[in-house]
Amino acid sequence: MIEEIIADAEERMQKSVSSLEEAFKKIRTGRAHPSILDSIMVSYYGADTPLNQLANVTVEEGRSLLISPWENQLIGEIEKAIMKSDLGLNPSNNGHTIRVPMPPLTEETRREFTKQAKNEAENARVAIRNIRRDANSDFKELEKEKEISEDEQRRAEDRVQKLTDKYIAAVEAAYQVKEADLLSI
Repeated sequence: MIEEIIADAEERMQKSVSSLEEAFKKIRTGRAHPSILDSIMVSYYGADTPLNQLANVTVEEGRSLLISPWENQLIGEIEKAIMKSDLGLNPSNNGHTIRVPMPPLTEETRREFTKQAKNEAENARVAIRNIRRDANSDFKELEKEKEISEDEQRRAEDRVQKLTDKYIAAVEAAYQVKEADLLSI
């Protein structure tokens, strides 16, 4: 019973860290990276389809993305979808490919994106602590029902605390990397 609770808690903590990394991908840095466009959905025969399933996205010269659609008639739809997104990007096409230059970040936007990243990291920390709280309350419930002893409950809570520390450190490391990336010119 204890092992199941701990395994569930670890799995949920891992998902919190993965979710944070996905959120960080949406925060634009000064460098071009194809994952910035992962959230873009393009209307394809009436269905919203992820951009990466309709075109090849590559980095060109470090500061721009080159999108090569597999079907030329999609160029207009892809361009519209990028402009509608809240990424603040201005694509241009030459009839066969779309170029998306990454505007350089100003000091103000860097600070704003850093605040956003800090917020996302804090949300992940809170989620991990909530998972710890849920697991600990499960252990208390088991102890109250006399299914485990008080010592077993304490040991299990210590194990969950170690997991919590491990995943909060992972969140902190991910935030430090993103912050350094945002603040580097």
